Amino acid sequence: MINPADIRVPLRPLSRILPARARGENADVIERENIRKRHDAVKEEARLRAQSRLAVLAIIFICLYGVVAVRMGMLSASDAAEPRAAVSGTAIVAQRGDIVDRKGRILATNFDTHSLYVEVPHLVDPEMTARELVKIFPDLDYNRLIKDFTGSRKFLWIKKRLSAEQMQAAHDIGDPGLRFGPREMRLYPNGRLASHVLGGATFGNEGVHAAEIVGVAGVEKTFDAALRDPARSTAPLRLSLDLSIQAAIEQVLDGGMKLLGARGAAAILMDVHTGEVISLASLPDFDPNHRPRPPVQGQAADSPLFNRAVQGVYELGSTFKILTIAQAMELNLIKPDTIVDTKGPIRWGRHKIDDDHKYGTTMPVWKVISKSSNVGTVRIAQMIGPERHREFLMKMGFGQAVPFEMIEASGGKPLLPPNWSELSTMTISFGHGLSATPLHLAAAYATIANGGYKVQPTLLHNPNAQPGDRVLSDKTVQNAMKMLRGVVTDGTATMADVAGYSVAGKTGTADKPSADGRYEKAKVMATFASVFPSYDPKYVLVVSLDEPEDTSGSEPRRSAGWTAAPISGEIIGRVAPLLGLRPQIENPDSADITKVKWN
Repeated sequence: MINPADIRVPLRPLSRILPARARGENADVIERENIRKRHDAVKEEARLRAQSRLAVLAIIFICLYGVVAVRMGMLSASDAAEPRAAVSGTAIVAQRGDIVDRKGRILATNFDTHSLYVEVPHLVDPEMTARELVKIFPDLDYNRLIKDFTGSRKFLWIKKRLSAEQMQAAHDIGDPGLRFGPREMRLYPNGRLASHVLGGATFGNEGVHAAEIVGVAGVEKTFDAALRDPARSTAPLRLSLDLSIQAAIEQVLDGGMKLLGARGAAAILMDVHTGEVISLASLPDFDPNHRPRPPVQGQAADSPLFNRAVQGVYELGSTFKILTIAQAMELNLIKPDTIVDTKGPIRWGRHKIDDDHKYGTTMPVWKVISKSSNVGTVRIAQMIGPERHREFLMKMGFGQAVPFEMIEASGGKPLLPPNWSELSTMTISFGHGLSATPLHLAAAYATIANGGYKVQPTLLHNPNAQPGDRVLSDKTVQNAMKMLRGVVTDGTATMADVAGYSVAGKTGTADKPSADGRYEKAKVMATFASVFPSYDPKYVLVVSLDEPEDTSGSEPRRSAGWTAAPISGEIIGRVAPLLGLRPQIENPDSADITKVKWN
């Protein structure tokens, strides 16, 4: 800066001018020298000011570019994220709780794996990379990959899940544009076992570092919120299923379905006191590790995703007869030895009801059940009347879908007649005119078997569940159980008898409805609902087969006594020991139903 003292110095100081004149020198030189010095001082001040300003600007720009450079470095060092997978302000929770059976054995868990994606701008050799990827993943399209690799895309998913071998092979390609991200996937270690119960899961919100697992069906969907809750991730969801029993039932059911050429099959094993479902099977099934896509055409029941046990709404045939007779006994209209007119056919307008086999013009009530007389059951239903009959079946749970811990169960609503007439009561009494799921039937039979208390089926392990309201008396259920036992010892279900386990139950064979509203005589739904052991009921088993046909004889046999009953007997023989039931030696006389003392 200019010194103020220099500014006050005169341009022509007399102290220098006078001596210079005395010496004969030019005094103007002194003035010009002083002017030059003053100009130099002003220039120096301006230079210093400009330098300081430039220095400040340089520092500011250096700082700004430094921040940008650091940010760019951080971005280049990080992995890219697919834009559509980003959820602003929301962290992806990948951890999902395990699902276990009643004994703590794993049904569904998580598995650490990796995903493969491409940062397209970083690809060195797109053609070679595409060619090698197709070798590893044959389902990829080479031309499509080339188009994506050479187009405007910056990011591309290749595979959401990789095996260790696939990851190593992709790594060996060596292109820096190929990137791997850590990921958890849902694993069902038992494959197809209990697939309809578990349902399956898929990825929700996705990023390259994590993916959210969400349930799409079964208990995975029903309990999705609880399974995704981080606070509960260490506490597995414990189901009422028993893995060993589920495996045994599925094996027998699959073998029986194939042997009889059935289109499908279902089985439900349930504790009659707690409502716990020990096993629930539906065939055909699928592998939840590779869940197939829902069908876009055809009937839903043709898909392996269709759960016949809780979604299939069928006419269940003569299995309904015990419900009609139990209600009549509860109303004191009949007793087990009451003689019923079984002379047929019964005509109602243009409709005719008759028995497939003739057993005489009269028979006692217990024989109406053991021989499965349609005419005898209709006579009893006429005593009850439409109003009371409808009210009882609604009370037994046939008026709505079963509240059950599977999202699919909400679709299993019974099909009821629009106008519950006398004819409706007559046909429904022997299982035609009302369609319901095998789960409805299992719950109704459990109500009979446990002493008359309403049962709420459940998939959750709850051995201390309390019974519901009572709908049948002790006297009624005891006589009903004796009749059901007679069906196995001396009726239509002798092929379901298992030595030592005293099986009781009822067969049901219903003709399938055709497209024109009539019935297919050669296509049936065969069902057997059983309770064991009959002397101390603990479990109910319902087995249903879609279009079975026994061809071992001279003529095809489709009735439940020849199809569903023997499969049920085989299942009970295998699972009873697994359930901890010891075989009991029965009194030989107890097999003769006519020697039972009725209450």
